[in-house]
Amino acid sequence: MPQNWQKLTDLAGNRDFLVERVRLEDSDIAIEGSFELPPLAKLSMEDQIFVTAFIQSDGSIKETERLFGVSYPTIKSRLKRIAEQLEFVQLDAAPSRSDILNRLEKGEISVEEALEMLK
Repeated sequence: MPQNWQKLTDLAGNRDFLVERVRLEDSDIAIEGSFELPPLAKLSMEDQIFVTAFIQSDGSIKETERLFGVSYPTIKSRLKRIAEQLEFVQLDAAPSRSDILNRLEKGEISVEEALEMLK
């Protein structure tokens, strides 16, 4: 099965594509629609292998250097190039107590909202 995925990504090259049919391997259930690939699946097969190896080495650049036989700057450069291809979700940190009180003072939030946020 992985070889089929590699053939598909090789065929598509750097172009975006959508999956329109998914079939569960162990049954006859199929789902049709328009499914966008997850960001990691859009990486080249070589980059997917690199990311997998990096994660399996617990994010150790030194171990990844050893696995691929390349230098620290090479690993950092490749990680940066891969990161540029991925969209990162920005998680909003919980506002601090003083931020909440400042917003309350400015009238941006109600007392009830402030109390809820302070819980």
